[in-house]
Amino acid sequence: MSLPLALGLIIAGIGLLGGGGELLVRGAASLARLARVTPAVIGLTIVAMGTSLPELVVSVIAGLRGQPDVAMGNVVGSNLFNVGVIVGIAALLLPLVVHGTAVRHEWPFMFVASCVALLLARDGLVDRLEGGFFVVSLALFTVFVVRLARTQVQDEEVAELEQEVAALTLQGRLRGVAVDLGLIAIGMGLLVVGARLLVEGAVTAAEYAGLSARVIGLTVVAAGTSLPELATSAVAARRGRADIALANVIGSNIFNILGILGIAALVRPLTVAPALIRSDLWWMLGFSFVLYPMMRRGMRISRGEGALLLAGYGVYIALLLRR
Repeated sequence: MSLPLALGLIIAGIGLLGGGGELLVRGAASLARLARVTPAVIGLTIVAMGTSLPELVVSVIAGLRGQPDVAMGNVVGSNLFNVGVIVGIAALLLPLVVHGTAVRHEWPFMFVASCVALLLARDGLVDRLEGGFFVVSLALFTVFVVRLARTQVQDEEVAELEQEVAALTLQGRLRGVAVDLGLIAIGMGLLVVGARLLVEGAVTAAEYAGLSARVIGLTVVAAGTSLPELATSAVAARRGRADIALANVIGSNIFNILGILGIAALVRPLTVAPALIRSDLWWMLGFSFVLYPMMRRGMRISRGEGALLLAGYGVYIALLLRR
């Protein structure tokens, strides 16, 4: 395969992943609404996790195709990209207001999940038992978030979730269950095809560039699959609600570790490259840790702190490419 063709597969794969994720989320959200699930619950579960669907499918496909470095690199690289680039850009556009629940509940869960991922990966393998532990933890966290929404989420935030779900399910009453199921099926198909194209193109491009599959997974694949989060944050910032970007990033990082890593390991145990254990997982943990004092100080992330996050990510990429 030529390099231009590989790059074309990467671009096509990213496009199909974005389109497939959008269709699947719309179908699932509409179906849940027809089943009389409240919009707030839909927004906190289906919609919130929907932006991480590309990472999930890519990591599972990469694991099945014998590319565990791409699968692991995608998870770790996406979490680094989310904090360093997405929060950084959102804060530069509009300083992020931090809600109390993000400091008290969501961030601690994200940080603990990052620590556990590092500890379980230290033996060089994430096996099915550990994958199952991650998936069960994600289920418990989802139940916790939904229960929290019923007691501590403000009316304004609930209204925003309802508007978001309404935009996704505007024609839900008209099109019915069959069309929703069709959207879900088409979306899943596009996700699978897009993931296969992206993984194949990325591995080929890595070979041409003399880079390891790990580096491609941490950079090109991770950035490509994180585009839905980036788009969501950019739209929120344009609407003057850049604080939504923070909740989106924290929730996505939790889902990346517990859901994506967990499901991928359940499907096929993932070997972990020594360099990931020695360096990249520590960088992921470090970015998670640095986020806390920024959130805590004045309950806002300033433009200067956003620039600092972007600079830190730039340093990480520079060091990664020098090795």
